[in-house]
Amino acid sequence: MDHGTERDAAPGRGAGDGAVEHAAAGRIPLAVVVVDRDGLVSHWSRGARRLFGAAKEEALGRPAADLLPVAGALPDMDDPMPYGVYAAYDGLGPDLESSLDGRLSYPAAGRARITVSEPDRLDVLWWAYPLVGPGRERLLVLAADAGALRADDPDDEIAGERIAPAFALHTDFPGAEELARRLPEILPSMSVEEGARIVAQILELGYPVLEFSQNDRVPVTPDWGVPRRIERRARRERAARAVAEGRPVPQELTDEGEDLEYTAVRERLEFLTEVSGRIGTSLDLSKTIIEVSRAVVPRFTDVAGTYLREQVVAGEGFPEGVPDTTTMWHRVALEHTDEPGRWDDVVPVGEAMPFPAHTPFFQCMTTGEPVLVPRISEQMGHAIASQFEKRDIRPLITGRSMLVVPLKARNVVLGFMILLRHPERVEFNDMDRVTGAELAARAGLVLDNARMYTYQESVAETLQDSMLPHIPPHMAGCDIATRYLPGTLLGRVGGDWFDSVKLPGARTALVVGDVMGHGLNSAAMMGQLRTAVQTMAALDLPPAQLLRNLDDLAQRLGDTYLATCLYAVYDPIAGELHIANAGHIPPVIVHAEDGRSELLDLPTGAPIGVGGVPFESVRVRVQPGDRLVMCTDGLVEVRGEDIGVGLATLCESAAHPAASMDDACDTIIRALAATFSEEGRGGRKDDVALLMSRLNGIEPDDVAEWRLSPDPVEAGRARSVVREQLHDWGLARLADTAELLVSELVTNAVRHSRSRPLQLRLVRGDTLLCEVDDDDHDLPTLLSAGPEDEFGRGLRIVSTLAREWGTSRTKAGKTVWFELTLPRRRGAPGAQGA
Repeated sequence: MDHGTERDAAPGRGAGDGAVEHAAAGRIPLAVVVVDRDGLVSHWSRGARRLFGAAKEEALGRPAADLLPVAGALPDMDDPMPYGVYAAYDGLGPDLESSLDGRLSYPAAGRARITVSEPDRLDVLWWAYPLVGPGRERLLVLAADAGALRADDPDDEIAGERIAPAFALHTDFPGAEELARRLPEILPSMSVEEGARIVAQILELGYPVLEFSQNDRVPVTPDWGVPRRIERRARRERAARAVAEGRPVPQELTDEGEDLEYTAVRERLEFLTEVSGRIGTSLDLSKTIIEVSRAVVPRFTDVAGTYLREQVVAGEGFPEGVPDTTTMWHRVALEHTDEPGRWDDVVPVGEAMPFPAHTPFFQCMTTGEPVLVPRISEQMGHAIASQFEKRDIRPLITGRSMLVVPLKARNVVLGFMILLRHPERVEFNDMDRVTGAELAARAGLVLDNARMYTYQESVAETLQDSMLPHIPPHMAGCDIATRYLPGTLLGRVGGDWFDSVKLPGARTALVVGDVMGHGLNSAAMMGQLRTAVQTMAALDLPPAQLLRNLDDLAQRLGDTYLATCLYAVYDPIAGELHIANAGHIPPVIVHAEDGRSELLDLPTGAPIGVGGVPFESVRVRVQPGDRLVMCTDGLVEVRGEDIGVGLATLCESAAHPAASMDDACDTIIRALAATFSEEGRGGRKDDVALLMSRLNGIEPDDVAEWRLSPDPVEAGRARSVVREQLHDWGLARLADTAELLVSELVTNAVRHSRSRPLQLRLVRGDTLLCEVDDDDHDLPTLLSAGPEDEFGRGLRIVSTLAREWGTSRTKAGKTVWFELTLPRRRGAPGAQGA
């Protein structure tokens, strides 16, 4: 009781005796105990520890009958007062034991005499509320020390009166509203729904009161309902900040009078610890956002809307500058306990919007501090709703308590959370502000980690994409499909690569390589080697010579890295592969004739970077329709295991029929992944580069060749044979353009040739290819010819009219070539007419 503060007293209703009013119209500390459906204690307050002498650790999980006054509820014949069970009042049941074992489904109240420590005996008043609903809780027990009613004046008249606990069947007593508002804070281990359910049942079943023989009813107002003085509030806030910041709470803040407040602070800390364990389980930004939102609903709030700055959502760099009224905020998550769909249409996830300066959201994002709005007024609700075009959100927010907390990292606001509580729930208070700030700080750090990972992952993917070529699916005489798979999510950048290079004579160079190691350094080395291979392939170097030059280059770059490389040149006219290997796994050939697959037996060679080791090349005959499969060892090898298993699976899966080249690549990858999974080898850890080529070849009827002497008159002959051949191929529409361009190339070749005959070749494939070879090693260049210049216009004409053109050196001299787009055939897919 608090006899010393009259203004804090809850006066009795209809009290006819001043002594009774003085003694009972105050506040007495309550013990709060929750019993589950197995009869075990699931909640034990600090008041219960003081009243019954058992610590929380000792009580939780024990049978309630061992701790609560059930066995001692018999009259004490040595005492003039009939202590015992008072069941006659309001017909509320026989005793507490009946409530504990579940025999009663209605509230009961009574009085018992228990022995806490010999020879002391305690006079206990108790109230028991049966609980119904989906939770495990079955019974709520409130208990108080009846001796506290006369502790200040043992001679008070009240000593001669009979006192019993009872229930008011209406809830209009002073303190009823306070109990409903504060009881959830004494049960923080429960969810919001469970706490609200318990409070509703208490008020429905009857409010706890003390009943005297004079038929006076005085409501029991628990001590947590006493209005806080300014000093107590300041002490509580200091304790809350100390706990939230991980500092020890000063002794002067933890005296007996502050037990309940300190317990609340400690339970808030437990809540923050629990939330911290539930967020940040992934570096995925989207998943982290959902975790943060769900961690606070429904325990801390009923609605949680998360907003992030545009740069954060886009995975870009760290946002700079203080947000302003033009800053776009993306709603990235919305969790709530309302009926499903109520918020979805009005405030959909994914919407982006700015916030004006007069809103609490703008205040939060510019100051970086939480903003507390105890209740959203109609005026504020209208101001907020004005930001939503053609949508009225006032019914969703008006009357609710709101807390806006910033999501910060390194003193920069990344976003903010809007937390709303239902109107019937307790308002956000100063302790909630501190809790929300600490929650937001932890969430901001987790979000920033996910943001940085997303940004770095985006940078890595961009770098890897820039390193790997975008190979066209069709080259002269062959179709190509590729796959690249990073070894791990944290290492998307690696040293594996593939490439294809167009060569003279309708040939194609096919390359697969692997720089040993992972990360940016390996990727940088890979980029240098790939560029070197492209440059040397354009010079039409033989495969063995190209690898020899590549090894020399690696030696000059440094001996830090080694690389393997497989280089093949496919000649679709000759039906031949020219291959050299530098320490790489051999390719697989799948024969179109019988579907048989085999590993090509090649000289292995040393890896690039070893230095001083010769390379050999071999020629392999192939048939139209054969498939060549080239890959890096990450596809077929797991560290510590025999690579032969992977190579065997590669051969078998490569021979499997597939509807397309892409399907064939996917079949190989799935087969290898399943093999390693079945063997229990932990799966693939290395990067994978896979290049598959279907070697279609070019039919002899689609190739025409002529030898020309180095004589100016041969230009006219070249025009004639080209026109005739194009008519035979049904390409007469290209004859005029082809004649003009061939004449220019032959004229230049005659002018610069030394003595050897010229070679003119036409190849009909996906395009019309024309090549002119001569014995001059100087490559022609595109010049800017003036009106008076005699030379320099030939290549300008070729560059203007040809689909593509180029030059390359050969062993004997050089090749100059151009391509023309074939006219669409009538009836062909995509044809627009003749």
